[in-house]
Amino acid sequence: MRLSKLYTNNHDLFEPIFFKDGLNVVYGEIRLPQNKGKDTHNLGKSTLGRVIDFALLSKRDPRFFLFKHEDVFAAFVFFIEIELESGGYLTVRRSVNKPSRVSFKRHNDKYQDFTQLVDENWDHVDVPFSKSKELLDGILGLSAIKPWGYRNGLGYLVRSQEDYSDVFKLKKFGSRDVHWKPYLSHVLGFNARLIVKHYDKEDELKKKEDAESIVRKELGGSVQDVSKIEGILLIKRKDAEKKQELLDAFDFRQQDKDKTKYIVDDIDETIARLNGERYSLSQNLNKIDKAINEDKIVFSTEEAAKIFDEAGVFFAGQIKKDFDQLVAFNKAITEERIGYLVGEKEYVSAEISRITKELNVLGKKRSDALAFLSDTEVFAKYKTLSNELVTLRADIEALERQKEHLHRLQELRAEIRQLNEQCGHLQTEIENDVEYQNSDQESLFSNIRVYFSEIVDDVINRKALLSVSPNSEGHLQFKAEILDESGNSTSADMGHTYKKLLCIAFDLAVLRAHLNDKFPHFVFHDGVFESLDKRKKENLLSTLRQYSEMGIQSIITLIDSDLPERGDEEEPVFNEDEVVLRLHDEGDQGRLFRMKGW
Repeated sequence: MRLSKLYTNNHDLFEPIFFKDGLNVVYGEIRLPQNKGKDTHNLGKSTLGRVIDFALLSKRDPRFFLFKHEDVFAAFVFFIEIELESGGYLTVRRSVNKPSRVSFKRHNDKYQDFTQLVDENWDHVDVPFSKSKELLDGILGLSAIKPWGYRNGLGYLVRSQEDYSDVFKLKKFGSRDVHWKPYLSHVLGFNARLIVKHYDKEDELKKKEDAESIVRKELGGSVQDVSKIEGILLIKRKDAEKKQELLDAFDFRQQDKDKTKYIVDDIDETIARLNGERYSLSQNLNKIDKAINEDKIVFSTEEAAKIFDEAGVFFAGQIKKDFDQLVAFNKAITEERIGYLVGEKEYVSAEISRITKELNVLGKKRSDALAFLSDTEVFAKYKTLSNELVTLRADIEALERQKEHLHRLQELRAEIRQLNEQCGHLQTEIENDVEYQNSDQESLFSNIRVYFSEIVDDVINRKALLSVSPNSEGHLQFKAEILDESGNSTSADMGHTYKKLLCIAFDLAVLRAHLNDKFPHFVFHDGVFESLDKRKKENLLSTLRQYSEMGIQSIITLIDSDLPERGDEEEPVFNEDEVVLRLHDEGDQGRLFRMKGW
């Protein structure tokens, strides 16, 4: 697959471009002195790559210049003529106002002009967009990139300035590696089937893990044993069956008997026990109150002294002092005892209060049970039993749902374990394949990395390394590095100039490795010489010509200030056969689209 011709229905506003099999140069001349120092000149050389992409059926993007300025370009119809691997040519017609409808025409002669060809003479007319890509993919017959379509690798064949920031990951790919790593692995000679399968299994695993998380939330964070739930279900089902049988028979004798037994054996017995406890505690409370009152000391040494004085008996000095000490001692003992008694009183009072409340509750239960027994209205009993059965069935239904969730949780966990195991096996296979392709000196990847290093060495006199290795998750990591004299990696590839060179070298190396395959054989590089030193520009031009002679169609754009050095000042850098389009800054006629800027 090579490009043959690009033209529109308006030759006056867009000059037809006739591509050659070898080197194709889109050359921009800056003739006006005031434009010499500018970084951008709006000649359209970069726009050419976007037009090629549109003609080769890129998706409609409202930010794309043709649609962003649709009022300017609505009348344009684009035609691209493609040289086919099977022989002959194919012309694709696509308009701006109806970009989702595409027409196709196969022919044997080169450089045709089908702008006036009526619809009846096209092989396929106004084919819907999705079907158009399938049709074009089939006609191109690029079997070397199957099962991927031609557009998967088009970003590496039409490099814009934005696509020089990373050798492998183009801007169009977004954030997901699955959109580009499998295809790139395939064209480099690795087993992409394993890589695709690995990504698929990881996606499936992620979905199962998300589902497991949802089920755990539905269980409310409490994951019980299935056996326990089955046991509770069995008990409740049996209870529900008995109640249903009673309701079906409309017989409440057994229910009455159960209620009576409950009252006699449980409630009455408990009430009797609690009443006994409350009586005992009340007796203790009375004794504590008496003890507190009896322990008060009523003897006063002052009163005793008065009585003894009136009787004429001596009561002073050491005698009075001894009595005071005795009273103080007894008072201390009494206060300590009263403290214990007060604490005991508080405890006993609290127990009496608790028992009284419990007796009140039991009294209410006893009253309700007796009311059931004394109720002669059979429908009231039926209603009570029905309500109990409804509650039981609601419990059973909730347990059934919980059991289903638990079974689903077990299934998901088993599937997650299985998927983790499968991912592990695939990762091992990927690692083995990468190791084999790296170690086999005759492999496709080995050839590509040799060509890659040779190109960089020819241009800047430095070796370069192309490497592919799996990370801890089994995903391939691609690296392109420039080496120093000792063969160690350097930071030189981090600069924009050398990063661009690595991109160009990579694209050319891949195309050379697939020269004998049904694979695209053209590449478009915008601003190919920008920022390179003079001598390195000359080396790169020599490499481009060398690869063109091998059969790779190279389309490059540049402005005159980026020209390589000339051995002879009188001799032009490019011959007339190589320059397919000349642009300049002297008015609208020098632009790609011969009209005022938009």
